[in-house]
Amino acid sequence: MAETRQRPDVKAFFDPATNTISYVVKDPESNSCAVIDSVMDIDYAAGRITYDNADEIIKYIEDNGLKLEWQIETHVHADHLSAAPYIQERLGGKIGVGENIKIVQDVFGKVFNEGTEFQRDGSQFDRLFVEGDTYEIGNLKAYAIHTPGHTPACMTHVIGDAAFVGDTLFMPDGGSARADFPGGDAGVLYDSIQRVLALPDDTRLFMCHDYGPNGRDIQWETTVAEEKEHNIHVGAGKTKEEFVKFRTERDAQLDMPKLIIPSLQVNMRAGEIPTDKDGRPMLKVPVNGL
Repeated sequence: MAETRQRPDVKAFFDPATNTISYVVKDPESNSCAVIDSVMDIDYAAGRITYDNADEIIKYIEDNGLKLEWQIETHVHADHLSAAPYIQERLGGKIGVGENIKIVQDVFGKVFNEGTEFQRDGSQFDRLFVEGDTYEIGNLKAYAIHTPGHTPACMTHVIGDAAFVGDTLFMPDGGSARADFPGGDAGVLYDSIQRVLALPDDTRLFMCHDYGPNGRDIQWETTVAEEKEHNIHVGAGKTKEEFVKFRTERDAQLDMPKLIIPSLQVNMRAGEIPTDKDGRPMLKVPVNGL
């Protein structure tokens, strides 16, 4: 007889400015919770940081009397800035990311000409996850699957009957994420997607982004069975060769994400904004560096 899997309570928060979905994942048997892929607001043209999205998450946690134990980053995002330190200062929660953050830090430390004071060992984070690592959110059992391809540090976090896939997959009519960033690889991404699709068919999959293809309403939850059958890039038995050909041709046509320059600088520091020699918050723009 199959073991009954735990079913966490999942509350989604959609940020229309970046089409990002953040989550509060709660243990149904206690008040423990985790936050996944939080968003810090930025008006890039004005150089202004605000925290409306994070404040909404904080209010939800406080209003429901929850205890924040973890803040999970599924990967180093290139399209939004993490609010993890801001939330941690107010509610706590260990900040975790995949161990291959070290690779990302090394690559983009060079791109942004960071000095030796920028540590490239992942020490800005409280926990570096490797393949198969387990952790708990109250009584909820969670584990991490290394799912690179979009970036080297991408991890899918399986929490009970739910999996948080980051940018490894989109909704079935959205397909998959690009694989042309430094350290990305379309073939590796296909293999990672197959690992996600090997989870039980009724596993709930939660997306990090949705763009409402063909004008539909924004969605963020599907299942392994739905993705296997209907995903336009990998579903219905599409081969690795077909996927790599499509993904490579498609990626060559895509513009860089609008917030990639501030996002990478902040997110490779676990959400901290870099400072200049006088300690003032400051972002760099590498010219022809990406």
